[in-house]
Amino acid sequence: MKSRPKSTKCLATRPFPILEYDPAPIAIIEPRRVYKPIDIPRHCVLCFFQDVIDDLVRNGARQIHVEHWETGNHPIYELDFNGRRLAVLHPRVGAPVSAAMLELVIALGSRKFIACGGAGVLDSKIAVGHIIVPSSAIRDEGTSYHYLPPSREVAPHPRALAAIEKTLRRNGMEYIVAKTWTTDGILRETRARMLARRREGCLTVEMEAAAFFAVAQFRGVQFGQILYGGDDLAGDDWDPRNWNRHQIRERLFTLAAEACLSL
Repeated sequence: MKSRPKSTKCLATRPFPILEYDPAPIAIIEPRRVYKPIDIPRHCVLCFFQDVIDDLVRNGARQIHVEHWETGNHPIYELDFNGRRLAVLHPRVGAPVSAAMLELVIALGSRKFIACGGAGVLDSKIAVGHIIVPSSAIRDEGTSYHYLPPSREVAPHPRALAAIEKTLRRNGMEYIVAKTWTTDGILRETRARMLARRREGCLTVEMEAAAFFAVAQFRGVQFGQILYGGDDLAGDDWDPRNWNRHQIRERLFTLAAEACLSL
């Protein structure tokens, strides 16, 4: 076994550790050293809807890999979608674990990704179920700073964004393209912070997009995301709006799968 090259470069200390970006391509726990490639589809949908995944499994999706972490079992499935192989997994909630799940499936062999999930809306006019496609994400989380130099925003792959829009138009779906706000502090989304993000052009808030886009750029894979309008953070009080609606989520997965396989 070859020994790992040792870095001789000293990381510059900055006032805030989150800004101490290290561009070294090899980490101590390097995914491709830990996970060996398997016979996995190159196209993969990261689906935040467990109810949809449960339906896919009942209808024939088969488990091709499972990770056993402290948070439980994390299975990856394969299904036949319109005669094509497609991998599907639930990336879990929050940037760190979602980024780790994306790293895992990249190391296993997938290369083209679309994520589908829900998001809080920063404009009450956006109805529950309305589709929003992130054109970029405000990096108000921590994970992305370990993959890319500090910046305010990070974008999806342009081919993935184009594939999503083409798929939505082909299916006659109304949608909005806008920035999203990615945050780690789900219980610290203050009104002042929300208004500041809205002034920047954000129409949604979620917890993973910036990390997804950063990991994808770092690893050189194609990644895009589709969101649907969920709870409302724009009013004087939070409105959950009963947004966990299976029919909407099922349709969004189908759109994500079509877009992914068109890459």
